[in-house]
Amino acid sequence: MNAQDLREARATAISRTAVVGGVVNLLLSVIKIGAGVVWSSQALVADGVHSLSDLASDVLVWFAGRHATQAPDADHPYGHARYETVASLALGLFLIGVAIGIAWDAGHRLFAPDELLHPEALALVAALISILVKEWLYWWTLAYARRVRSDMLRANAWHHRSDAISSVVVLVGVGGTLAGLTYLDAVAAILVAVMIARIGWEIGWTAVTELVDTGLEQGRIDAIRDTIRAVGGVRDIHMLRTRRHGGQASADVHVLVDPRVSVSEGHMISVLVERRLKDQIDEITDVTVHIDPEDDEAAPPQASLPLRAEALARLDALWAGIPEAKGRRRTVLHYLSGKIDVEVFLPLEACGGTREHARAVNDDLQAAAAADPAFRRIQAYFG
Repeated sequence: MNAQDLREARATAISRTAVVGGVVNLLLSVIKIGAGVVWSSQALVADGVHSLSDLASDVLVWFAGRHATQAPDADHPYGHARYETVASLALGLFLIGVAIGIAWDAGHRLFAPDELLHPEALALVAALISILVKEWLYWWTLAYARRVRSDMLRANAWHHRSDAISSVVVLVGVGGTLAGLTYLDAVAAILVAVMIARIGWEIGWTAVTELVDTGLEQGRIDAIRDTIRAVGGVRDIHMLRTRRHGGQASADVHVLVDPRVSVSEGHMISVLVERRLKDQIDEITDVTVHIDPEDDEAAPPQASLPLRAEALARLDALWAGIPEAKGRRRTVLHYLSGKIDVEVFLPLEACGGTREHARAVNDDLQAAAAADPAFRRIQAYFG
């Protein structure tokens, strides 16, 4: 699936799950809050508020999804995927706030026995309906999240699952209260609040780690390394960096190749590395490959070395007294280990027709270039 197809699939998935989830959560919140008030269950009211927070999250997901799936533009050259990240952070903070409110109210009732509610048996029916519906909504949303690789949808799916779990706690709390443990409904409400806070923390923390450009997990890093090393022409890799953005990931890496390969071959190797990573590592959608002739961590390039125009001018001056050098057809410069190695291509007649003369010409070129510390090794080719 290419980037455009993935954006379209994500847009469809986000819109569909947000609308369906929003309708379901609206109905459940009305049912649970109404049932909790009518049948005197504080835990069920808390659970209804949780469903209401799910409704708010669906609206947030829909809004963020509309922006996150837009293609890159001049102001956002890396795309809009971080809208998902910001939405996830907001959702996490919202859940934590809801949890604090529920726990505060339930805790107050625990220390004021006269304010404890006494739920009726019909409250169990509302809790059971919520469990079944929210568990279905969890699996349905999670399937879409996996299909389009969306962390925001995965977070929203777990938000649905947290509602199902909290309804189980409500079921137990109401049942225990009906059995004579009058405080159990309030205890269940506090447990629901703890669950909501935990989910909110996990969602929010994941978003924070993404916003501060935390890299991929070590297992994914190892998979990336193995994929790159399997490309023909790659000798080794270093300076591998990754970061997430809205369920996708970017990677940039330095790839070590044979220092004598041509520019076009080095470019072809980098293209293959990019394609392999995008094809074999699911979340990777953007790759930057830097081709290195040597490990620039161990031997950093010398910025003081002359570039091509200046280097050729120096060679012209150094070889001014060597007649054979004036007819050179091509000069190749290799910047390695802080020096310049030179390959110079001369016409066949420059070698004088003998290997001895060819070696003598090469020795003269080497001896003359030795006067400039920027140059190390000279290799002449005749043909």
